[in-house]
This record gives sequence, structure tokens and C-alpha cells, in this order.
Amino acid sequence: MDIQNYHQQEPFTTKDGSTIRSLLDLTNAPVKSQSLAEATLPMGGETERHYHKVSEELYYLLEGKGLMEISGEERQVGPGDAILIPAGTWHQIKATEPLKFLCCCAPPYQHGDTYFE
Repeated sequence: MDIQNYHQQEPFTTKDGSTIRSLLDLTNAPVKSQSLAEATLPMGGETERHYHKVSEELYYLLEGKGLMEISGEERQVGPGDAILIPAGTWHQIKATEPLKFLCCCAPPYQHGDTYFE
């Protein structure tokens, strides 16, 4: 049984500029097909526009508001919104209020699968 406690996971900044706390991923559990992390962005913060060749992502917004851009289409997002980001799709999220969201990646998130313009 693998159970990881939120408070025992150290946050770090990803290659795209968000701060994440890995909850279950390749660094702390024998996961094979996915990863789960909590991401935060301060008000006015944003990720660098990027894509992942391999990983499909799901965002689930817990707190705050922001502007989500996927392949040139923008929408306001907030608590309760679930967002699909298919592999190979350019995307960026900007915080209009401090944001906290869950990020699920399949296969698991890896820095090497993040590509920029």
C-alpha cells in the first residue's frame, strides 16, 4: 500500500513556472500510468506557454480564478472546473486570483516532456 502525506512532500517549481507539490508520482511511489500533484500560482502569476509530447493532463481547480488558454482558445476558470489538456496541445494558465489546482498527468509528469516555443 502506498500512501503519501501532503505535508511530507516538498513543493518545487516546474519547468513551466508553476509551483507544485507531488502527491503521487515517479519520485515517491511505484506509479506506472499517472501522477497527481497540487499546483499553485500567485495572483498575476502564469505558466510559460508549453506542451507535452507524451502526457495528457487534467487540471481540477480548487481555489482562485484564472484564464486558461488551450490551442489559442481562452476561457475564464475557477473552483470546480475540470480541464482536459490533450498531449501535444499548447497551453498556459494565468492567475487572476491566487490559484490552487490538482494536476493529473498520464503518463506521469516528467520535466523532459515539457516543450516551449
